[in-house]
Amino acid sequence: MKIYNTLSRKIEEFVPIKKGHLSFYACGPTVYDFAHIGHIRAYVFNDTIRRMFEYLGYSVRHVMNITDVGHLSDDGDSGEDKMEKGARKYGKTVWDLAQYYTDFFFMSMDRMNILRPTIVCKATDHIAEMIDIIKILIQKGNAYETKEAVYFDVSTFKTYGALSGQNMEEKMKAARKDVYEDPDKRHPSDFALWFKRVGKFHDHTMHWDSPWGDGFPGWHIECSAMSMKYLGKTIDIHTGGIDHIPVHHENEIAQSEAANGVLFVHYWMHYHFLQVEGEKMSKSLGNFFTIEDIQKRGIEPMAFRLLLLQSHYRQPMNFTWKALEATQEAYKKLKIEIAHLKSQKREGVNEKTSPFKDTFVKALENDLQTPQAVAVLFTMLKSDVSAEEKLTLVADFDKVLGLELLKDQEEEKIPPEIVDLAEKRKAAKQAKDYDLADMLRKQIEEKDMRLKIRQVDILLSPSKILNSKP
Repeated sequence: MKIYNTLSRKIEEFVPIKKGHLSFYACGPTVYDFAHIGHIRAYVFNDTIRRMFEYLGYSVRHVMNITDVGHLSDDGDSGEDKMEKGARKYGKTVWDLAQYYTDFFFMSMDRMNILRPTIVCKATDHIAEMIDIIKILIQKGNAYETKEAVYFDVSTFKTYGALSGQNMEEKMKAARKDVYEDPDKRHPSDFALWFKRVGKFHDHTMHWDSPWGDGFPGWHIECSAMSMKYLGKTIDIHTGGIDHIPVHHENEIAQSEAANGVLFVHYWMHYHFLQVEGEKMSKSLGNFFTIEDIQKRGIEPMAFRLLLLQSHYRQPMNFTWKALEATQEAYKKLKIEIAHLKSQKREGVNEKTSPFKDTFVKALENDLQTPQAVAVLFTMLKSDVSAEEKLTLVADFDKVLGLELLKDQEEEKIPPEIVDLAEKRKAAKQAKDYDLADMLRKQIEEKDMRLKIRQVDILLSPSKILNSKP
């Protein structure tokens, strides 16, 4: 298994901390607004990692956090708490807002057939663990207190910036001068571990007692505390978006390794952004879409999943409705072909299946090349192996792809008499007996209210299905 490690900036052979086991932490959502299709790309990526390792025989402990406090609007220390801002915007309490959007998030994940993490943990349930880490950092001289907050002193962590490749001087130049900064903050890159309930945060709704006064945690300390509690001081894989690299994940590394004195993460995996019609997704542009928006257009969630799998996670993806609609048609054809395979006489499985499986596994083991893995699926279905072999491989591949390819749907339950008439019509057309073919077509239309004649033609022409690339 080879994966691209953001820290080393190269593809590396994956070696687990414990043989046969994967410790895996995924940055979860900040639940202040609706989960959108960009978020879905992120969690399909995480889900595919989980499925892939389980497919390869690993025992996976997958932890994901829910950020329900402390994430400021600028991802640093100068903005406004996203939860508080969202609560005012939607006229809800902060607690109700968190629950509402957490529920919407998991509804979206369920519709996309994304497996629930082994452990889902909320930031607000782990305040004590965060306080314990901050105490250690202060004792070690890595953190200091001001009138407004407790900060991590980045100058005490010599490798700060290694993940992003940005040195301290560059960080200084990148610091914005137009935002408020705590006057007692030592360095622009120092980051808050704990905000006190003073100044602009005087009326912060969510707050807890601490050795430094009433307040609430910073965003970055949350992930360190929760990953440490459930996965230990060092973990195999940590994922997130490329936007997390220069700030959030850089800070996670600094505070975790300073507190524990050991390597925090062996492999960092980051996914690229999803754009909509070539633009950044935003409500102001009218291109902010959720899973419900996709379904309102008559698109199946699994068609969207198929579209996502056809882009490599480290490449930017441009979402268009035209591409999704084309993938919807390809997915329908795929399901019809599989339904047809189910209706055929079953034969024994032979050794022809192994080359397809080997190619599929190699694609996954090469830094999760899902576009190649999907291509193997379509190539296999175009091959001359038996129906039984194809169904066996479809079931096997779908353990990773998660496309629900064998899940029966009402419209796919084609009556045997319709299949029989369609076979006879195909033979009549091949014999150029067009009168008989036309008569059989009318019988099909009369008997079957669910499949149009075009779909029956597709059913009997796998090459048409599979030559139409999704």
